[in-house]
Amino acid sequence: MATYDYHCNTCGKDFEHVQSMKEDALTHCLCGKNGSVERRISASAGIIFKGSGFYVTDYKKDSSAPSSGNTDSGTT
Repeated sequence: MATYDYHCNTCGKDFEHVQSMKEDALTHCLCGKNGSVERRISASAGIIFKGSGFYVTDYKKDSSAPSSGNTDSGTT
């Protein structure tokens, strides 16, 4: 099942309709005026994280590990 956005050319109403991907697009508005509708392209849903949680510390580098930056050891 997918949610599609529609716009009625008669009443100007924007609405969503849940239908199977195999079904044909709607041709008439649900407002009762039998206006013609057009299917709109909508933004997809955002990412949904499920689970116990995600934290900044999950992938934090160990502060006791030596850094890979340039450190001057004093040798020439």
